[in-house]
Amino acid sequence: MLFGPEHIACTRSAFQSAERLTGKHFGFGPDGWLRHPYDVRTLALLREHEVNSSVFAQLFRYGAGHPEAGPRLRGSDFYRVCIQDNRILDAVHRSGSFIRLVPLMLYIAVHELVHIVRFCRGESDFDMPAPERIAEEKRVHEITRQALRPVASPELDLVLQCFSDDYVIEGIYN
Repeated sequence: MLFGPEHIACTRSAFQSAERLTGKHFGFGPDGWLRHPYDVRTLALLREHEVNSSVFAQLFRYGAGHPEAGPRLRGSDFYRVCIQDNRILDAVHRSGSFIRLVPLMLYIAVHELVHIVRFCRGESDFDMPAPERIAEEKRVHEITRQALRPVASPELDLVLQCFSDDYVIEGIYN
């Protein structure tokens, strides 16, 4: 299952909101995201190595010389958020009315942007060993939760609960 035009519009909107929320949380100025370069690709545009059947999204770091960096990104690493459409749509479908796409995409967007900020600032190591990643995911989830507080809603709270230690969203899409 690939995202249709309405899903892509939802993703675009989620990342716009996520930039605002995450930037505010980290105290970014007007050019804050210029120092944290990234792009977002959905499943239809991912390369084979960017596809992952066990996550909603994953990050790749590409060097400054990467051909897809483009002129505005020359001279610095950039991150690619690889959205796994099929996993997200499957989770929304299987949950019935429990999980909705808009709050799930907002959570995913903020979560991935928090990772990018932490990597760019040196607060976390992109190449950390696997055991450290579990603790890092917990930190990022907590920061994501804090960044989302200004837009709290019952639908978003359900998504946050699914990513808490008390409940694992894996059960929805496995």
